[in-house]
Amino acid sequence: MGFATGLTGALLYLGCMIVMLTAGKEGSIKFFNNLLHGLDTSNIIRMDVPLLEAFFGIIQTFILGWLLGACIAAIYNVQIKIKNRNVI
Repeated sequence: MGFATGLTGALLYLGCMIVMLTAGKEGSIKFFNNLLHGLDTSNIIRMDVPLLEAFFGIIQTFILGWLLGACIAAIYNVQIKIKNRNVI
């Protein structure tokens, strides 16, 4: 679960990078404004992201996603064990 969630987050991050590379600044602003239900992203879109920063960003996104997925799986497993103990 953790690996799947982390990899999904990393793929979303990569998709964001591809949108920004192909659509340019104005296209990225339009895309993310539509995606975020009209939230104006024009003041926070930064197109000059260094490659090292993007690399660390995708790694950090994977780690946070992995931790989130592992936490969800652990809570789920504990809940199942408690439920099974009460049934028997």
